[in-house]
Amino acid sequence: MAKYDFKTVAVIGLGYVGLPLAMRAKEKGYSVIGFDTDKRKVGLLKKGQHVFKDTFLQKNLLKYPFKVTDNPKDITGADIHIICVPTPVDSKHHPDLAPVISASETVAAHCKKNVLVVLESTVNPYVSEEVVKPIFEKAGFTVGKDIFISHCPERINPGDPKWNVTNIPRVVGAFDKKGLEMSLQFYRSIVDADIRPMKTIREAEAVKILENSFRNINIAFVNEIARSFDKMDIDVKDVIQGAATKPFAFMAHYPSCGVGGHCIPVDPHYLVERAKESGFNHEFLKLAIKTNNDMPTYTVERLQDALNENRMPMKDTVVGVLGLAYKANIDDLRESPAFEIIELLKKHYCKVETFDPYVKSQSSMKSLEAILKKSQALILATSHKEFTESLTPALLKKHGIKVIVDGKNCLNKDALKKAGITYKGIGR
Repeated sequence: MAKYDFKTVAVIGLGYVGLPLAMRAKEKGYSVIGFDTDKRKVGLLKKGQHVFKDTFLQKNLLKYPFKVTDNPKDITGADIHIICVPTPVDSKHHPDLAPVISASETVAAHCKKNVLVVLESTVNPYVSEEVVKPIFEKAGFTVGKDIFISHCPERINPGDPKWNVTNIPRVVGAFDKKGLEMSLQFYRSIVDADIRPMKTIREAEAVKILENSFRNINIAFVNEIARSFDKMDIDVKDVIQGAATKPFAFMAHYPSCGVGGHCIPVDPHYLVERAKESGFNHEFLKLAIKTNNDMPTYTVERLQDALNENRMPMKDTVVGVLGLAYKANIDDLRESPAFEIIELLKKHYCKVETFDPYVKSQSSMKSLEAILKKSQALILATSHKEFTESLTPALLKKHGIKVIVDGKNCLNKDALKKAGITYKGIGR
């Protein structure tokens, strides 16, 4: 394999994927330029300030400073351009590739010849061929000759103390052998884990979609099991933990009030829509998506059942929603089911208060004590440690809380019930 002389890396998009990647490249000795169109974010990063909570970033942001800009002319001299922009869905759950198109056009207009362009954004198969490649050809480049394009789907788990951009194995695919070799050399220089080459760029695109469709389907399965077990008075959490004692052929997934984050609720839609264009209907995957999308509604139904048991109406009952972020101990709000739960409660004429210790700016109450004092019932939507460690029966009794719906199955069910509090979990 030839040795390529990479000196400067431009990272396009400084979010949950791009920012850690830029810092890691800087740590490994590359000159790094971070580009983002968000002027506020760029301003904060220039001052060395955090733009979101993450343990890896907090440890390394000031240790490995790099150039941050919102001027696309600044990326012109880079040897590698890595596109790390969001790939959301619209209101009808159709893929929105506008950020990828815009970022690709920016790079194509400002990069030199013979550089490597890597798309890390999660996309469905064919996006590199049908969307990205034509943008560079239109700009006058010949892919495989004077521009090299690859896809290395991002793998990041915000808030994870063990797995981050430094040690998660990756896969990469490219349009040609040279592009693949260039990509392998770069990623092997910054990641302390295996980098697996894929035979085609289309296969690399399919890997990430498969990963998150797998998770979506398995979560949907346990969500359906949870609803079934609720009817049969079986604690799904105990059953899953029992099944997990089998050392092979079982992988534990857990039910909850809904799926969130940028990947699991979004990526399966990319596969469904692109497969439809190729003449295939993903019936099973669409059913899984629907099952997961129904969980906020089911969570509110659990609340209604609990209130009925206490002869309390939905209308005008003050319901405290604990947690806005989609997962524990971070401030990431993307696709969080908490917001749908809130809207559903309002449609039932509940009076809704919210508190998230990581997202105080969007919380209606500024402390756990304050929301408990005001609420009559609770829905725990995020398993932040501030909740799991503090929500004791004594505390809830002190504030007169009669009902709690544990949307993450993380509280002590038996202790709460013993204290006379009506507890409803998701499948327990």
